[in-house]
Amino acid sequence: MPLIAPSILSADFARLADQVRAAEAAGADWIHVDVMDGRFVPNITMGFVVVEALRPVTRLPLDVHLMIVEPERYVERFVAAGADVVTVHVEATAHVHRTLQLIRSAGARAGLAVNPATPLDWFEDVLGELDLALLMSVNPGFGGQRFIPRSLERLERLAALRDRVNPEARIEVDGGVGPGNAAELVRRGADVLVAGSAVFGGDGTVAENLSALRDAAQA
Repeated sequence: MPLIAPSILSADFARLADQVRAAEAAGADWIHVDVMDGRFVPNITMGFVVVEALRPVTRLPLDVHLMIVEPERYVERFVAAGADVVTVHVEATAHVHRTLQLIRSAGARAGLAVNPATPLDWFEDVLGELDLALLMSVNPGFGGQRFIPRSLERLERLAALRDRVNPEARIEVDGGVGPGNAAELVRRGADVLVAGSAVFGGDGTVAENLSALRDAAQA
């Protein structure tokens, strides 16, 4: 069964704690926290304070996605704030292997992300060090974007590489995920589905939206 990780980037920040509690009550598996610095991506979102504030609100793992340059400078602070999983971008650090080791030594699970145009070859030499391989299926920086269709083929290739090198690593897909493509993503190899607008947006409640997404993913 795939894990569902609602992205609070699309939540109502005026009611963030309530929205996270609603996602947990509805059966979410992780809470996805998108950290953006206005440099690596053209947007600024949240930081340590938000992670610290969420930690006592939920028992779910906090899946912290660092879309920031030089993430190695901040890994330990995010883990201390309560991050259970920390994912960095291969494009954002000059020392990928060292940064992954830093995440692990700080006490969190280590993830590596690639943008839609970044070759998957980057994963080959570090998959053995990963708990999570994150495939961006939109260009990072903003919520609510449309899924890039070529991501399906990339996902399938990444899953084959994962199965060969490190079958224990999970594959996470982030961007444009919803009921319309969830089943296909799982069929192609996704283990964790990040969904923002599909959970916190639309006409339904968080519980209704998350239920629809899980039903679709298991179809």
